[in-house]
Amino acid sequence: MAAQEIKSEKRKQYSSEDISVKESVSSPGKRLERLCEIEGMSRSELARRLNVAPSQISRILNGETKSISSDILIRAAKEFQVTTDYILGLDVESAGKGDAEKEQNGMKSEKSNIYIPMLLMSTAFRPGQCLDMIEQLEDVDVKKMAYCEYYYFTGQHDKAVDLTELYLNHSDPMLRLSACLIHTFANLSLNRIHAAKGGLESLKENLSKVLTTETDRKTMAMGIFVAMAASTLLHLPVGEIPPLSDYLNELPKGMRLWGCYVLAHKAYLEQEYEKSLGIVQTCKMLSTEIYPIALIYLNLMGAMACMNLRKSDEAKEYFMEAWKIAQPDGLIEGIGEHHGLLQGLIETCLKSEYPEDYKKIIQITYQFSYGWRRIHNPVTKEDIADNLTTTEFTIAMLANRGWTNAEIADYMDMTLRTVKQHLSSIFNKLNIDSRGQLKAYMLK
Repeated sequence: MAAQEIKSEKRKQYSSEDISVKESVSSPGKRLERLCEIEGMSRSELARRLNVAPSQISRILNGETKSISSDILIRAAKEFQVTTDYILGLDVESAGKGDAEKEQNGMKSEKSNIYIPMLLMSTAFRPGQCLDMIEQLEDVDVKKMAYCEYYYFTGQHDKAVDLTELYLNHSDPMLRLSACLIHTFANLSLNRIHAAKGGLESLKENLSKVLTTETDRKTMAMGIFVAMAASTLLHLPVGEIPPLSDYLNELPKGMRLWGCYVLAHKAYLEQEYEKSLGIVQTCKMLSTEIYPIALIYLNLMGAMACMNLRKSDEAKEYFMEAWKIAQPDGLIEGIGEHHGLLQGLIETCLKSEYPEDYKKIIQITYQFSYGWRRIHNPVTKEDIADNLTTTEFTIAMLANRGWTNAEIADYMDMTLRTVKQHLSSIFNKLNIDSRGQLKAYMLK
């Protein structure tokens, strides 16, 4: 998102709070406090970024300090990408007007090329209003990239690829990295493995550039985020990556929450299921706004962790919360991607109640899983099963986790005989003769 749009959006969010004219003019501390809320930034973090004592920030935000020094004011304006007059309440409606006038005259302002990465992921909106939010965007590049995300998260992979190709070599790192991430995974689901591998290599190259050049922490954070996301979702190494946790505060709040999903997924893969669930619970507790993309993935992660902790009822609650957020806008990609790790939750929660949605999700599952295995298996030398139906894979995952035939039957709403028949088919397809041999063919 361009700086002018960022400024405009922040003014909209701030003005919508029904703050009196008197307060907006006389309380710069209130304005700074509201901008912190919008960014999901704590007082201590603001103090760190402005290089002042936390106590000084508290006095400003509490209104104990009636005036703000010019250096603090300037640093705050740069940090939030608004004008100093806006913070002071001197010019609410025309904050950033100078930048707009320059652009209208064909001149780029100093910050006109600053974008928010993964805008859809980074933005709070009510479920069901995704397209309305996108259509309100004015910047052409911002809108196109938001549509890239929308197409991907709704399973329209061909449309996502067509748009992302326009931005793979864009000069702006935020647009370039966003496009590269979406391009890689959309091509994977389209079984364009060469293109997906090319996207993965591009991710590595972009990360290398970020790590070896003088760059700001926000760009660094984005590079690390993209690399970690790819590495975690593909279960593949992408090189030496600095800890994402050290850079989360540099990301927009919605993207920060999705970054926490990545950390929770990493803990899950390391079989630290309680830790994974704890990350999810903390994020949900601290999130006061609805960031649909992030919350879908976080709830799916919570469901996965609960399944491995043998808390199937809690797992269903997490899954249905993800579904309620995803359904109104059709943001079902994440559900399909996690089919195997959800261990039957899609079948037990959606198959009978939402048959048409279930079919769409399973189609995404087949597409994603096929491409995922073609990239994952050769690199890791693992042999994740690719010849099982989704139902067979689910039963195999549960059996591999130690569930008895009776427990599987009860959970999947099947007869015991049906479960045994499925297991017999699984063993025949994998050319094995015992549950103990399943591990080599299953997801972690």
